[in-house]
Amino acid sequence: MPGGTAALLVLADGRFPAGGHAHSGGAEAAVKSGRVHDAASLQEFCTSRLHTAGLTAAALAAAAAAGADPLALDEAADARTPSPALRRTARKLGRQMMRAARATWPGPELDALAAARPKGAHQPVVLGLAARSAGLTPLDAAYAAAYENVSGPATAAVRLLSLDPFDATAVLARLTPGIEEVARRAEAAGRGPVDDLPAASAPLLEITAEQHAAWPVRLFAS
Repeated sequence: MPGGTAALLVLADGRFPAGGHAHSGGAEAAVKSGRVHDAASLQEFCTSRLHTAGLTAAALAAAAAAGADPLALDEAADARTPSPALRRTARKLGRQMMRAARATWPGPELDALAAARPKGAHQPVVLGLAARSAGLTPLDAAYAAAYENVSGPATAAVRLLSLDPFDATAVLARLTPGIEEVARRAEAAGRGPVDDLPAASAPLLEITAEQHAAWPVRLFAS
């Protein structure tokens, strides 16, 4: 099946209709608390997210792209996501990613996971399976997941802070060495047993996700 750089660009494109534009990746709560208030603090936030939630997501995606059992990976993702709010978000995004992936790169493995998890599997697992269906490598899947974990908050910060889009893009550019490192670590981890996948902890993201879910008014869904 054809794959390669062009397919990876499609999968990682922010315009791919997987629903990510409605989510801030924790940036909205971080902005409200004052922890993110400019480009420098946004970079600190994204760096921390990349090496915790980003590494975990990238490893799950790489393992799925490598052919690991997606149902076992979905259970592993649940175990690595203590916050009920974040589990709901991950499955909602997974459901939307599944719709987009099946329309773009249809395949029996995507169909089987959709049937087994009609309410949605965790988004990184679906992303990895979408990459596999597109003919991409586990490393490609890890890159897409790692990049998504920082590009979402950076894009959200433009709206939340009226941050100059050039500054937000510069933050992402400065994060590229970290994205490279995390993707390669995740791909290596994805070759091993599911139980040994990274479970990097980000307790503050979990706590603020629960708080954010209770807000009566918010700009982003998460």
